[in-house]
Amino acid sequence: MAIIKLIAAIGKNNELGINNGLIWRLKEDLKFFKEETINHKIVMGYNTFLSLPKLLPNRTHIVLTHHEIANKDVITFSDFEKLLNYLKLLDEEVYIIGGAAIYKLFLNIADEIILTEIDGESLADTYFPLFKKEEYTKELVDEHIENNVGYKHVIYRRKN
Repeated sequence: MAIIKLIAAIGKNNELGINNGLIWRLKEDLKFFKEETINHKIVMGYNTFLSLPKLLPNRTHIVLTHHEIANKDVITFSDFEKLLNYLKLLDEEVYIIGGAAIYKLFLNIADEIILTEIDGESLADTYFPLFKKEEYTKELVDEHIENNVGYKHVIYRRKN
């Protein structure tokens, strides 16, 4: 089975996005996302796929959707169980990159949750699902201040 890793940037109230876009654009955080996901498969929903400026280089895009995607470089699944069966055949890390409904589907099976925890609040229409932090060990990776916004990268690893 693939090692499932959720990766997201969230505000103090689990704010994830607004109008199908990112709330915060933090250069070092985007670099962190790239370094984490490069050369891996990334799983997303249709709206997250649409929000990308282009296919992200050196990543295999997998989209869970009922929509047609006319791009031979994108793997699509219309059924969550079929996607899970596909992931069970893999022996590699796979990153779940959103949106909220996709995070919620994978939350209970994820091995890790990699969060950029932003020390701020914002208007949002999409939120990261709540999870029981006591079921995870927490590792602080690093801390940054950028554009007067403080944030930290944290990895939550599921306890066995």
